[in-house]
Amino acid sequence: MLSQTVGYAATALGCIATMGGKPTLVKEVAENCDIPPAYLSKIIHALARKGLVQTQRGVGGGVCLARPPQQISLYELCVSLDDPIIARRCLLGAADCSDDFGCPAHRFWGAHRDKLIEFLRQTTVADVAAFEIRRLWRRQHPRAENS
Repeated sequence: MLSQTVGYAATALGCIATMGGKPTLVKEVAENCDIPPAYLSKIIHALARKGLVQTQRGVGGGVCLARPPQQISLYELCVSLDDPIIARRCLLGAADCSDDFGCPAHRFWGAHRDKLIEFLRQTTVADVAAFEIRRLWRRQHPRAENS
């Protein structure tokens, strides 16, 4: 599972991507995504330092993506926010686990970890934005689901 920080970042960037490049207030993104505003501000600040978002103060300011959403992968978010899920480490926590001397979970985790990393590399903020659009539509049209 992704860390809460990366999950919030992916959701927030997906929401920002739906704004079509228009700067959006962090407070509005936090509200739309049910993310604590202070926590999201810290995440946005970290992503700005990594060049994934641009921020602008003042009237008409806010946050927007630094690149098109199709060019920002979940893997890049994990790297930027130091998510432990991408670290090469033993699933059981064994310090001396390796290809030459593997723990009982070594083969299993190696194969699954590679699939996970590939998924994170292929899944982009654009994919999250498409989900966010569907999620917001469902919120605004709750009766349409039952029809």
